[in-house]
Amino acid sequence: MVATALFVRLEAKPGKEEEVAGFLKSGLPIVEQEPATVAWFGIRLGPSTFGIFDAFPDEAGRQAHLTGKVAAALMAKAGELLSQPPSIEKCDVLAAKLPGKNVEKAA
Repeated sequence: MVATALFVRLEAKPGKEEEVAGFLKSGLPIVEQEPATVAWFGIRLGPSTFGIFDAFPDEAGRQAHLTGKVAAALMAKAGELLSQPPSIEKCDVLAAKLPGKNVEKAA
């Protein structure tokens, strides 16, 4: 079951777009080692706009991810790759479809 999530918006510096894309791809093996990260997506929203969407069973899982290796690597590379600091939004998951599971929470 997932209850909490994060949406992180990333804006690449000019000329750094493919490096941001590569950074997101390289994060997958690290996130796969986080048991509380139920779903994780590195996405491209436009030519220089990227994002991360990830979901967790509870607030403890979300906090563990925020203090984990991918978050630390992102903050270490932010000044080099991004035109502005990452926009990190905490979300509540109202409904989700995951492999083998459908989840809906009452509003």
